[in-house]
Amino acid sequence: MPTPSMKPLTALVADDEAPARRRLGDLLRNVANVAEIIEAADGDSAVRLIESRRPDVVFLDIQMPGQSGLSVVDAVGLDRMPVTVFVTAYDHHAINAFEANALDYLLKPFSDERFEATMTRIGKRLDERRQSGAAEPERWDRLVVKSEGTTQFVKAADIDWIEAVGVYVNLYIGGKATLYRAPIHLLADKLDPAHFVRIHRSAIVNLESILHLESISHGEFEVVLKHGGRAKVSRTFRGQLEKRLGQAL
Repeated sequence: MPTPSMKPLTALVADDEAPARRRLGDLLRNVANVAEIIEAADGDSAVRLIESRRPDVVFLDIQMPGQSGLSVVDAVGLDRMPVTVFVTAYDHHAINAFEANALDYLLKPFSDERFEATMTRIGKRLDERRQSGAAEPERWDRLVVKSEGTTQFVKAADIDWIEAVGVYVNLYIGGKATLYRAPIHLLADKLDPAHFVRIHRSAIVNLESILHLESISHGEFEVVLKHGGRAKVSRTFRGQLEKRLGQAL
C-alpha cells in the first residue's frame, strides 16, 4: 500500500497501550515507503523522539500518562511538528485536535480502509510541504499589545520572559507584567529561537535575560532572571535549553 509520495518515511507511533501501538505498527509495515517505525509509550518520550529523530509523520494518542497528545504539540511547537494524526477512542477531542493543526483524526477502533485513506492524505501533505520548499517561518520582532484603549509596540528583544496565564500570557519587561492576548504556543512558534527558548509548558525565557540557574532538586533547575523573575525548567523542556546552550546542565 504506497502513499502518493514514494520518498522513504519515518513514522512515530505514540500511544500508552501496547496493543494500539502494535495495530498501527502492523498497518504501517504494509506501507511500501515506510522505512522506519519508532514508538513512544508516553507524552514525554514522544517529545524527545520528535525532537531527536525528526519523524515525517506521528500518530499521536491524545490521552497518555504525563503529557497528553495535545501537550506534546505545545511542547514541540506547531511549526516543528511532523505531519500529525491524532488517534483516540473519544470523539469529543476532535475540535481540539484540529485546532492543534492535525492532518487527520482516527477514532478507535478504525478500519484498514480508514487507515489507508489517512495514509493517502499524509502522502499528499508531505508532497505539498516538499514542493513549498524549506522557507523560513515568519518571526515576530515586535508585538502589538492592546490595553485600555491604547496600542503599544513591544520589541521582542525587550521581553525578559513570558508566562502563560490561562489562555493568554504575561509579558515581563523590566520586572513589569503586561497581558498579551495570545496563547503561549503561538509565541513559542513566532519568536526567534536564537533568543527565546521554552523551558516549561507555561514559560518562555529570553536567553539574554538569564542571570543564572539554580538547582532545586533531582536534576531540576530554576532560571533566575535579571529583573527578579524566576521560572522552573521542566524535565520535558530541559533538552531544548541544553540544545540551545550546546551543553548539558
